[in-house]
Amino acid sequence: MRDNQLPGRSPVHATGAMAATSHPAATLAAIDMMRTGGNAIDAAITAAAVLSVVEPHSTSIGGDCFALYTPSGGDVIAINGSGKAPNGATVDWFQKQGLTSIDYQSPHAVVVPGCIAAWQKLSNDYGRKGLDACLQPGIKFAENGYPVHAVIANAWENSADKLATDENSRQIFLPNGSAPKAGDIHHQPALAKTFRTIADRGSIAFYQGETAERMVAYLRGKGGLHTLDDFASTKADYVEPISTDYRGYEIVECPPNGQGIIALEIFNILNGFDLPTLEPLGVERLHIEAEATRLAFRDRAAFLADPTQAEVPVDHLLSEDYAKGLRKSISMDRAMAELPTPGETSHADTVYLTVVDEDRNAVSFINSIFHSFGSGLLDAQTGVLFNNRGASFVIDPHHPNCIAPKKRPMHTIIPGMMRKNGRAIMPFGVMGGHYQPVGHVHFATNILDYGMDVQEALDAPRAFAFANQLQVERGIQTKVVKGLRSLGHDVVQAETPLGGGQAIEINWETGVLTGGSDPRKDGCALGY
Repeated sequence: MRDNQLPGRSPVHATGAMAATSHPAATLAAIDMMRTGGNAIDAAITAAAVLSVVEPHSTSIGGDCFALYTPSGGDVIAINGSGKAPNGATVDWFQKQGLTSIDYQSPHAVVVPGCIAAWQKLSNDYGRKGLDACLQPGIKFAENGYPVHAVIANAWENSADKLATDENSRQIFLPNGSAPKAGDIHHQPALAKTFRTIADRGSIAFYQGETAERMVAYLRGKGGLHTLDDFASTKADYVEPISTDYRGYEIVECPPNGQGIIALEIFNILNGFDLPTLEPLGVERLHIEAEATRLAFRDRAAFLADPTQAEVPVDHLLSEDYAKGLRKSISMDRAMAELPTPGETSHADTVYLTVVDEDRNAVSFINSIFHSFGSGLLDAQTGVLFNNRGASFVIDPHHPNCIAPKKRPMHTIIPGMMRKNGRAIMPFGVMGGHYQPVGHVHFATNILDYGMDVQEALDAPRAFAFANQLQVERGIQTKVVKGLRSLGHDVVQAETPLGGGQAIEINWETGVLTGGSDPRKDGCALGY
């Protein structure tokens, strides 16, 4: 239990339904949806639509989506709503242009947005109210305006130079020449119009017709390879979830092209260590977590790709024998010698949310445009801000994550689900770009190994081994930092908070839901 004399908050308890998101308006919209007859899927889509307006640096309908869904605690249903490269995006084309990588602010970083296709599919198959009803709160915020919250305002200010490089983004997101401050009212009328079109006609209005024509014309005007056929052929796919056992609990993730497999690999490595005997934020625990992360991220760089176009050795990477071999590489006395790094930047923004309804349908839902404000490219006529997920591709025909037509890139966003005795007991997630698999592990082990409640597990300080450095938040004690350095870790102060998460615990015996929301974001958990 937390020390009530220190800053913090208690977990939220309820017996009816609950939502936890990174923004109060989105959480309340999800609750309102369920109070008026909607279920968890309706509420999740509603929250994601609101976040696409009020948290524009993190997500947009120009981005991607993954979700895990358990109807009434049953089997886990996974959906992949990540976008694909245009059909014209061949590695030969990029090589002929003399490109060796994809710039994060170029049109080539824009994959065809997949989230609207995923929202529509989930709504059709599992929702009650229809996509039209789910989009209404988002439409109202875009039309009538919304107050900018503090964490978002800070991220907005930090992205001002990026937004200034695109005329449309500058006009929409830098009104009066600067980023809005906390408490300022911001409007997105063009986006509201696009939302209304989708509400009236469904996802086809986004991927075909006038809206698609405008988006394609804008991207091609910037030099992109996108075509109307690329948009018209976009669809979301149900996929087979992957999982591992940790301390008798099943941890479920979406399969590649997402990096959920990397979280599971870290769980498998840690399974062989007696973490409960170590200090929760001590040198030994953070050292082991860091070393396991470095090993798993080495594999991410080598193997993670779209499994429909490349061989991803999922079974091998998640086997116990493989985990045992990796575990032997970890010494408690010294950090390992330098490992190959993924070679990618570490800053990204995403929204994660979770909802459990009165029937105990549970959804773990994540939406993203990758970096803060994505590519920074915005079509003024539709108000759609585009992702830059395609920058994760590599320009190397021998690499599994090489760019190719209709291919999904290696993806960082991952929803999580914890199960016990064959049913879901906690949808959870920790956003934050490359940090996400480590965030899943740190959060879940805080609960399973150290007995923290949901909110404590989210509040706890974090560390992240990435690109041959060990980033630590300010909550890590100085003596621990010194201890990690003595083991050979290059410890640096994290420039920004590491991630942000939400979770809802389901107690099937008492009927109580317990939710938490990360203090690193503006959001909250609410229930009734």
